[in-house]
Amino acid sequence: MAKLHSIKDKKKTDWRQGFKALKQLPRFFREIYKSGSTIFVINVLCRLVNALSPVVLLYVGKLLIDEIILQSRSESATYDQVWLYLGIELGVALLSDIINRVINLTDGLIGDLYSNYSSVLIIKKTKDLSISQLEDSELYDKLERARTQTSNRVSLMTTVLSQLQSIIVVISLIAGLIYFEPWLILILILSIIPAFVNELKFSSSRYSIARSWTKERRELDYLRYIGANSNTAKEMKLFGLTDFIAERFRKLSDSYYLINKNLSVRRSIYGMIFNFLGVASYYGAYVLIIIRAVTGLITIGDLTFLSGSFNRLRNSLQSNFAMFTRISESALYLQDYFDYLDISAIEIKKDAPQLPEEITEGFEFKDVSFSYPGTNELVLDGVNFRIKAGEKMAFVGQNGAGKTTLIKLLLRFYEPDSGSILLDGVDIHQFDKLEYQEFFGVIFQDFIKYEFLLKENIAVGNIEKLEDLTAIKEAAHRSLADSVVDEMSLGYEQQLGRRFTNGKDLSGGQWQKVALARAYMRDARVMILDEPTSALDAKAEYEAFQRFMGLTKGKTSIIISHRFSTVRMADRIIVLENGKVSERGTHDELMSNDQLYAELFSLQAAGYR
Repeated sequence: MAKLHSIKDKKKTDWRQGFKALKQLPRFFREIYKSGSTIFVINVLCRLVNALSPVVLLYVGKLLIDEIILQSRSESATYDQVWLYLGIELGVALLSDIINRVINLTDGLIGDLYSNYSSVLIIKKTKDLSISQLEDSELYDKLERARTQTSNRVSLMTTVLSQLQSIIVVISLIAGLIYFEPWLILILILSIIPAFVNELKFSSSRYSIARSWTKERRELDYLRYIGANSNTAKEMKLFGLTDFIAERFRKLSDSYYLINKNLSVRRSIYGMIFNFLGVASYYGAYVLIIIRAVTGLITIGDLTFLSGSFNRLRNSLQSNFAMFTRISESALYLQDYFDYLDISAIEIKKDAPQLPEEITEGFEFKDVSFSYPGTNELVLDGVNFRIKAGEKMAFVGQNGAGKTTLIKLLLRFYEPDSGSILLDGVDIHQFDKLEYQEFFGVIFQDFIKYEFLLKENIAVGNIEKLEDLTAIKEAAHRSLADSVVDEMSLGYEQQLGRRFTNGKDLSGGQWQKVALARAYMRDARVMILDEPTSALDAKAEYEAFQRFMGLTKGKTSIIISHRFSTVRMADRIIVLENGKVSERGTHDELMSNDQLYAELFSLQAAGYR
């Protein structure tokens, strides 16, 4: 279980960092503009117009009250001016309501557009990152914060736009107060500052908790997933894990709750105290305004305007300061989002050598050593061997010997710590990585079971041929997945998996046939099968590999399998032991060596006797 921490144990975020993060706002709004320029412009224009309505309503109200009092004292009262002011006030109020509805509508629309736009950017960013980056826990924390804070970014957009609108309201109200009673501004500032400092302090604390608990929140999400999921239900019930998972979740979530609770209680207490000071200042100013009205220094209309303006201005300033602290806090989350998008992508080589049209010499591993990031344990240690052009090569070894790691290095998911890998005599590091990786058709043992249509599950091997049903059917025939299709009531249109309506789950062997079809869709120059048929029965696996050998004739191919009946079909076999090449040769040659390969083969063969 993750170790529990108090906020003091975590790296705290100073409020100044929130200010620094505000520099991301221009970039943020450029993204929003790109996601829906027309709606965004309408939203901004409506806010600008509506920002003037409060001071207009207050001033027209002042004129209306003064006019009513004037006419009430007149011997021959006329109401033309009264009706005019009343009509103007009604028109402004109705127009303001219409504009508010347009603002709310466009807020929702642009929020949805930006949410979709930013989510697409996050998904596409994974294409630019290497497997080693994506498997790094710190980067995964950044990804988690970027992915889960989408709603915060949308609310930040609304908050910033509301802040700009409110600033215009404040400026107009301040102008009115300065014109009538400028001394009220000083009292107003004194009543607001304490609350602003309070908000600023606690907003940075909230972010500190959210950021420092990223790992724990990921664990909570994981526990939710395995605790209530059809994929894990069988083992959960069989092993009686429900109470264990629930208790683990409860302890971790309670710790997170207590930290947030303590922060919220302290924030509320301080907020109540500072708000009391603000209210006292407001009513002190109100008393002075009333005295000036009673003594005749200002009119009743002026009294109405000043009290309304002061109250509205105080509320607006409080709201502005609160919004500003929310913006500075949300800007920290925004910084996380842009930090993720700005992670160094896969280098695109401008002067990279051309990949060969046809492989002539093959691949060569020259003294390759490798350990995974964050560890000192060598997974591969001075590995040397060749894979000739058009050769069928099999890797054999016990679990952890380095077989799959060799594939990851060959595919440039990772780079060797030392040594080099050559393709036709050229170090593969010199080639453009994305172009180089298109050279391969690969099916891993832990392939993804996409809950898409059956035809889409096959087409992901070459997504550009998604609409080419002929190619999909041919790939299914080659992998024996056509037998799976025949069992589906909707054929290639069958929804797979139980997540969606009318979905049908497949057996492990059926899924592997579908996954094999993806490799045939690719029709790549190098084919790699990393334990892709482990769920097939022995007969089906033998038939699948027999077909694979025939269909990939002349192509360079690599096979990893624990079944020696399959391995012996290869042209040559590399035996790995403790990260080193311990044997190499044909099946017959290795059997005559009477070393590890012969031992493993004999042990497996004995199981079938």
